[in-house]
Amino acid sequence: MNAYDFEILDREGKTIPMTRFKGKVLLIVNTATECSFTNQYKELQELYALFRERGFEILDFPCDQFGNGASGSSEEIRSFCTEKFGITFMQFAKTEVVGANALPLFKWLSDNTRFEGFKGVRGAIVSNAVKKQDRDYKSNSKIKWNFTKFLIDRNGHIVARYEPTDSIKDIKKEVEKTL
Repeated sequence: MNAYDFEILDREGKTIPMTRFKGKVLLIVNTATECSFTNQYKELQELYALFRERGFEILDFPCDQFGNGASGSSEEIRSFCTEKFGITFMQFAKTEVVGANALPLFKWLSDNTRFEGFKGVRGAIVSNAVKKQDRDYKSNSKIKWNFTKFLIDRNGHIVARYEPTDSIKDIKKEVEKTL
């Protein structure tokens, strides 16, 4: 299996096959507009602007499962992101990334990667919040919070998983290498 075996929904709810992105390097992200990590939209846009001409795409999936961080409609979320952060990368329908109703793409991504832990002071704060909902969070691969990222190579294979506390500089290095 690879990322191209799945379908996703655009902001209007229309089905899009992931094969549409065949041959591109992808960064798939579950995001939120009301979260302590929301400013990562700025870093993601900078990364996108830097690499898009070389075949890089960011696929943004707003998700309201962690701290109700994406409570608006798809249009309200898009409007916020374009006005506040100037994002130009693709944003899809609000989706679930964990649980029985998780988008199959995210189930596959989490099932085929490992949670490596949160980093830094912010990581300790997120760990405390996550522990309240999942006592076993350190030993399972479920997505834990907003702004978890998955890097996919041009053949649809997973290269890396990044937690919200991982540095965008580390992601940038790996994207460049994968391109």
